Formats: sequence, C-alpha cells, structure tokens
Amino acid sequence: MVRIQQLKLKYDHSLIDLKASLLKQLRIREDQLLDYKIVKQSLDARKKPELYYVYTVDVNVKNESLIRRLRSDKVRRIDKTKDYHPVSSGKTRLQHRPVIAGTGPSGLFCGYLLALLGYRPILLERGDAMEERTEQVKKFWSGGPLNPESNVQFGEGGAGTFSDGKLNTLVHDTSGRNTYVLQTFVDHGAPPEILYQNKPHIGTDILSDVIINMRRSILAHGGEFRFGNCLKKIYTEKTEQETVCKSIYVYDRKNDRYYNLETDLIILALGHSARDTFRMLEESQVPMAAKAFAVGVRIEHPQDMIDRSQYGRQRDGFLPAASYKLTANLENGRGVYTFCMCPGGYVVNASSEPEKLAVNGMSYHDRAGSNANSAVIVTVTPDDFGNDGPLSGMYFQQRLEQAAYLAGKGKIPVQRFGDFCKHSPSSGPGKILPQMKGGYTWTDLHSIFPEFLTESLKNGIFEFDRKINGYADPDAVLSALESRTSSPVRILRDETFQSDIRGIYPCGEGAGYAGGIMSAAMDGLKVAEKIAEKYASFDSGEKGLRNI
Repeated sequence: MVRIQQLKLKYDHSLIDLKASLLKQLRIREDQLLDYKIVKQSLDARKKPELYYVYTVDVNVKNESLIRRLRSDKVRRIDKTKDYHPVSSGKTRLQHRPVIAGTGPSGLFCGYLLALLGYRPILLERGDAMEERTEQVKKFWSGGPLNPESNVQFGEGGAGTFSDGKLNTLVHDTSGRNTYVLQTFVDHGAPPEILYQNKPHIGTDILSDVIINMRRSILAHGGEFRFGNCLKKIYTEKTEQETVCKSIYVYDRKNDRYYNLETDLIILALGHSARDTFRMLEESQVPMAAKAFAVGVRIEHPQDMIDRSQYGRQRDGFLPAASYKLTANLENGRGVYTFCMCPGGYVVNASSEPEKLAVNGMSYHDRAGSNANSAVIVTVTPDDFGNDGPLSGMYFQQRLEQAAYLAGKGKIPVQRFGDFCKHSPSSGPGKILPQMKGGYTWTDLHSIFPEFLTESLKNGIFEFDRKINGYADPDAVLSALESRTSSPVRILRDETFQSDIRGIYPCGEGAGYAGGIMSAAMDGLKVAEKIAEKYASFDSGEKGLRNI
C-alpha cells in the first residue's frame, strides 16, 4: 500500500480531479490503480480567497516497484494499518452482570464493547430513550415544563446529543480507538466522510438515529437498557485487603419503585450534570476532587460574516459553513477562549434543574442556520470558587445558573454586546436576530457574573475582533449561562481505572476524564478494555449467572 500526503486540489474539485491527481502524482496509468481510500481531508485557507483541500490518501497499485522509483517525500510505502481488536483475556469470574450508570458517549461505547465481548452489561439511564426524550426536549423548548430527569442533559445519548455532534478531538491516539469510534458511528448510520474529515461532525438530527441504532446493536449482543432508572446508592463491603462494591440501589421512575441490584462492578459514566449523584458519591466517601472548568456566554454572529472572514469570500455550494477557534491571554492573567463553536446553529436552553438555567450550542447536519454561535468562556479554578470540598465548583455553577434563571425570569437571558460593554440592559435586537431553541428575554447579563468574569469576557471579545473583523460588533448577541463546559469534579481512579473502592470504574466526561464526544467515547473503550483484561466474559450457555 502507498500513502500520498499533501495532495492539494482547488476547493471546488471533483472526484474525477482527485483521481487524476493521484495518477499524476504516482506517474501511473489508470489501469494500474486498484483502489484508493481517503485518510484525511482538510481545508487550507492560508492564501484566502484561494482555497484548497489537502488530502492524505492510501492507494493500492498493481506494481509497487513502480512507486519505489519515485523521488518524492509525499509518497511512501506503508504497511496495512492495524485494526482495533480488543479481546476478553481475563480469568476472574464475574458473579453478576456489569452495570453502567449513564448512556452518554462513554457509557454507550463502554457498553457496546462489553456487549460485543460477551459481558451482557446492564445500562442504567435516568432519562428516557431517544424517541421519547426528543419529544420532551421539543416540548420544553416550546414553552413546556422542564423534566428534571429527562432533558437536554439527561437521557439516551447524553448531553452531546443536543449539540453540534462534533467528532474532532485533541487526544493523541495510536491505539486505533479514534478510528474505531468513527467507524462505529458510520456502521450505525453516520455519513462515511467523518472517517477522513479534519473536523468531522454529525449533527443532532443524524446523531439521534445513530444512537438508537447503537442501542439495537447492544441489545442484539446481550446487553440491557433500563431507562428511567437512576443510581441512588452504592453498597460496599470491607475485606481485610480492600473495600469492594457489592450492590447498588436504583430508583425505577417508570414503575415508581426502588430495588437493589447486585453487581461486581459499576461503571460511573455520569454526565457532567449529575449533581445529585455527585452528592451521593461524596456521602458514600468515594474519593473525588474539585477541578478547574470554564464558564461564560454564548455569542452569535451572522454565519455569512464568519464565512467571509475565514474564507475571504462568500461561501458557495462547495464549502461548508465556516468555523473558528480563538484564544486570548489577557493582561489580568486570565485566559479566554471559544469552545463548542456551532456553524449555522442555534443556542439552546440546556437546563436540567428547576430554577437554574444553562445554555449550549447545537447544529443540524446541514448547518444551514443563519447564525454562527460559540461559547466564549473563562477558566475558573478552586482559587475562584473556594476549595471547600470536592463539590465546591459544582455549587459555584449552581449559584451562577440560579442568577441566570432570575435574570431571564425563566427564559434565556440575552444582551447585545454593545449594551454589555456599557452595563446597560438591552431592550431588543439590533441587526443580528437571535437563533434559539427555547424562549429568551432581553436583559443585562452583569447580574449573573462576578466582575472578574464580565471584564474578562468583554476584553476577550475585543481581542477576538483583531482576528475576526466584526466579532465585537455591538449587535452581536450574548446569552447566558454557558456553564456545562466540563465536569467540575474528578472521581479519582488508578492505573486499573478503578476507584479506591474496588469495582467502581469512573468513566468519561462526568468523571473528569474527557471533554467531548470523541474523548468520552474513547475513555469508555479504555474502561471496557480494563474490565476485559481482568474478568472473563460470560459464555452464552453458562448457568448460574445472576441478574438475568
């Protein structure tokens, strides 16, 4: 196999152009080309408005000896890439089925791999299945009441379901997990181009169907889902050597009953918003620590303005809605940065608790909305919110979200950036109209934040204007509160991925080990691998297995 790198074509090229370029680069005839596979595609806008796509392509040819004569650092022979193939190699026998609390990306992929390996996991989810959850969220955005147990944060698929579905990650992965996650998404209905795009995304609309299809695969391989079932307590037992998990206590909302479930291990794939569960874990003396996270606002601009800035031209049918990523280091020592940028998207009411309000960003697959939005956030640490225990950051989040709820009187509080700078309430929009899922109201956001945050946000936006002209437009729309950027706690684990209480496996974003769909999914795979290394999987004919 031959790999060609740095293959550059004009942005509006066709697949015929790509194939012709491959033949030219390799100096071969078309009949000598067996097949090819795009490995990576990225957009080069350094010389805008001249735009190019840059490719890495793996090629199979009839006679590789022809390739060896080429003198080019862009072409090299490679061995066939190794696939990700974890196996069950453990010897310890499980007495009970493993339990996963949470069906966000980490819980879903942990459950998927364990099911494929024959462990028959039980997946608990406090929220509802995707079909029911989607309808509940739509009703909430239309003015209906908040369901604290099933909403934008809780339910099958986790918080990432109602987002842009971005699948890029900063995790350096040599194990093949990243590719495995992407291929799994494709196998369950995602578009195949996510396998090679530099910044792949699915979109909320397609991601919802992908998650349903993954559920069906897990069920087909012996897994079980229990929706409306919330983890309430973990029972442990002390031995001479260690403290171990023995069972869990669960509330079944669908049947209004509590029950005890014996298990050898519980994977805590909690979302970053599972605050009552964090409190329960603290009471159960599960080791945790407060960690830094970030808070701020969402900002909206016209998508065509972002396109012109990033591309140097108006976007046409060959270009996707443009994105951006910005950072600034301020004189006050604070760092401000953009996060979860949603091209052609919407700001959504992402609340999960009564009388507290949080926002997020969301895009559909086509990213066809008129506005671009992004979080503009500032990192806060225990020095800012007081290190009064592992949940001090969580309580800081709640105080800000309560202030946001009061500022908007239950609706998303919004303000024009020019008024934000003048500390003056907005009475309505300027030339930029908010694009939101959920009701909103014009107000002054200063009542929500401590002064160090409002000043940092204002100065950061002005710094970003140096990179994207018009970013600090007085009519840019700010909304609050962007507070669920990452978990405010870390549930401690060792090299075996277990807590000091053996059999407890903290996992994913809520546990403090990931920051997005991809890294959470990969962490779920890592936890499943550790379980497979230690425990033997169930034989389909084994008798005596409990919790069937």
